[in-house]
Amino acid sequence: MFEQTFKNIDDVLWKEAGCTTELDYTEQTSWLLFLKYLDDLEQEKALEAELVGKPHTFILDEKYRWSVWAAPKTAEGKLDHDNALIGDDLIDYVNRELFPYLQGFKQRASSPNTIEYKIGEIFSEIKNKFQSGYSLRDALEYVDELRFRSQQEKHELSHLYEAKIKNMGNAGRNGGEYYTPRPLIRAIMQVLKPKIGDRIYDGACGSAGFLCESYDYLRQGKLTTKQLEQLQTETFTGKEKKSLAYVIAIMNMILHGIDAPNIIHTNTLTENLSDIQDKNRFDLILANPPFGGKERKEVQQNFPIKTGETAFLFLQHFIKILKVGGRAGVVIKNTFLSNSDNASRALRQELLTICNLHTILDCPSGTFIGAGVKTVVLFFEKGTRTQKIWYYQLDPGRSMGKTNALNDDDLRKFVELQTTFAETEASWLVDIADVEQHSFDLSVKNPSKGEEVALREPQEIMDAIATLDAESAEILAGIDGLLCGR
Repeated sequence: MFEQTFKNIDDVLWKEAGCTTELDYTEQTSWLLFLKYLDDLEQEKALEAELVGKPHTFILDEKYRWSVWAAPKTAEGKLDHDNALIGDDLIDYVNRELFPYLQGFKQRASSPNTIEYKIGEIFSEIKNKFQSGYSLRDALEYVDELRFRSQQEKHELSHLYEAKIKNMGNAGRNGGEYYTPRPLIRAIMQVLKPKIGDRIYDGACGSAGFLCESYDYLRQGKLTTKQLEQLQTETFTGKEKKSLAYVIAIMNMILHGIDAPNIIHTNTLTENLSDIQDKNRFDLILANPPFGGKERKEVQQNFPIKTGETAFLFLQHFIKILKVGGRAGVVIKNTFLSNSDNASRALRQELLTICNLHTILDCPSGTFIGAGVKTVVLFFEKGTRTQKIWYYQLDPGRSMGKTNALNDDDLRKFVELQTTFAETEASWLVDIADVEQHSFDLSVKNPSKGEEVALREPQEIMDAIATLDAESAEILAGIDGLLCGR
């Protein structure tokens, strides 16, 4: 129903000089969709209040509401061209009045969990990139055709928005870091089996794909009013450092049915692990933390195992913030399993000691389009030591890429076999007693195929050399200190 409207919006953005990438398209579509959604939500609540004879207090002052500045209507319900801003007047209004007003909600909101705070946060983080008021007027009229009133309408819009996020990920560059293939997320979900009452967390949520798929999974079947309220307000928590991803995550969750998403705009790694208490912990962690990032020394001080590798710091955070008995599915570079530096060895040992790392899914090259690295998914439960690890080597039987992306059928066998840890040509069990106890090397070595030597990417080799150089420098500095002290 709305597919052509989305295409029309993309056509407008493609012609707009201020929008040059898929990331720009998604960002600009997001703030327009958000304001239209907010107006539909307000109109619906006002109507409900009127039916029961109660007043409704609008969140936005009248002049800033979508139905007043973006799409004023005549008595016949047509666009009121006499009162609709256009050209330079429209751009001037949006940049000088609308955005500053919306940004102010961050200071005026009663708490970060309110929709008011989200409004302020979103419009503090993004900019209007439309330079032509005529292009913006066209986009506003297309967005005004969309409706957020029914679950069916929201459902269709969520699929179209997900397709936009996927296109952004497939565009490569830094767009890919926001997008985890949805079939992979759904397979992780089927292994971990979330249930109503679980508190679910993603500390590096990107476009909130894990949280949205969790919501869809838990919404199946007939739920009570209390359970629906639980899903809305008590179940999902996400954290995201980057501004664009934060905005996309909120819009994505809204379209999936969460009215005021609990997405926090923060760098998760600046939190000190020693400050995490039981009340902060979660039942389920689903995440694909960014690989290859480097964190500053002061951030590393928050962690017992010091490393600049972002993904390894996130893994420490996830282990700490998971409840005893909690389950996790975390995507990470496959080199984590075999890296010989001190931090990697110590982290593998900690994971095996504190958690039951029961399953490792080895993903084929090309699973993450444009990422250029091989990944694995670690499935673990906190509170018991690892005894055996079940490995599954995923092989879809084709080269992966934009036109041959991962699909649900590719993962069906994995999900089926994982329930019993069955051993096949593609899956096998490893006893921890057989793992070398100094290196804790957990490399993927399929016994039915003989030992395979995994070739590393040049950047991974350079990163490993840099890490070893840094460790050597610290050791030499320590020796120098001892000699100077004699």
